[in-house]
Amino acid sequence: MTADPSVWRVKGMPLAPATGHGVLDGMRLAVKDIFAVTGFAAGAGNPDWLATALPAAEDAPAVARLRAAGAVVQGIAHTDEFAYSLSGANAHYGAPPNPAAPGLVTGGSSSGPASAVATGHADIGLGTDTSGSIRVPASCCGLFGLRPTHGAVPTEGVLPLAPSFDTVGWITRDAGTLAAVGEVLLPPGPVAPPRRLLAVGGTAESAARLGVPVAGAELSTFDDPDALLLAFRRVQAAESWRAHGAWVEAHPRSLAPDVEGRFRFGAGVSAADEAEARARLAAGRAELLAMLGDDAWLVLPAGGPGHARDLGLAGRDAWRREILRCSVPASAYGLPSVSLPTGADPPAGIALIAPPGHDRALLELVASAL
Repeated sequence: MTADPSVWRVKGMPLAPATGHGVLDGMRLAVKDIFAVTGFAAGAGNPDWLATALPAAEDAPAVARLRAAGAVVQGIAHTDEFAYSLSGANAHYGAPPNPAAPGLVTGGSSSGPASAVATGHADIGLGTDTSGSIRVPASCCGLFGLRPTHGAVPTEGVLPLAPSFDTVGWITRDAGTLAAVGEVLLPPGPVAPPRRLLAVGGTAESAARLGVPVAGAELSTFDDPDALLLAFRRVQAAESWRAHGAWVEAHPRSLAPDVEGRFRFGAGVSAADEAEARARLAAGRAELLAMLGDDAWLVLPAGGPGHARDLGLAGRDAWRREILRCSVPASAYGLPSVSLPTGADPPAGIALIAPPGHDRALLELVASAL
């Protein structure tokens, strides 16, 4: 069968074999096109970048660990340009299919890995989540996805976007596989469930099936969502411009206009504005963790359904802003968050947010309850 060019940049049978045996024996891995895979360049979702990128001499640590545990690299799957979007509609390679909602996008930026898993051509989608790029496509495609605690999984060998928020995460069709990947990639940590869940935005009914007492909450109880989004945007954009601004300047009009606009916003963030934004994020994190205490987790919408595949730029921007209101808290505060399907049609998942280091507890709760 010919590989779908909107999903895969390069695909093999497999592309790279397992290097050992373990809990992932025989599982097929779709790797987002910003990871180092031995012998292949990382294309970053942009053909001009790919044209001068060099083949990797070794795997990124996350890829190496998964192969050592028995997974095979099925192929390298597409991403939004430089992972700086949430739609999953790449201006150069198209929008990969979403079999759970054919008229809607997969969400992004881990769009190719999500589509590969959703269509059954991979068992694990290895991606990144800076502002929601694991949780959003998982939600839009009716899948499971984990954004770990910031720094829990090595990001070496991964093209950076905003290092203060970049995380390595993964997407699967079932909670058991999600947890199995966690056994390989996550450090040790607590596994006890929370004593209560604080549900935001109509998530209480879906959260109740997890078997933990649920109470209502509002985003505004721990932070002003609009102020949080602005602070996050400033830090993310400033870091992104430092990482790739020189390349953007040297390649005008190589990027889709909306992606280039996000980079160029970062060029205008002053040092004072960035410092103020970082202070805002630190205060918000402390406030949220104090609200959760040692016994509560937060439940939010995870970022679905996806938008129409032919939606215009203004509509995509409005959709993106709405999604970020729920995806940014975990990103901004470096907290682990798991997205799980609700059975809605079209798909729209919920996301649990736990205190830092409770990644395994998140996976344990989801796996035991579903």
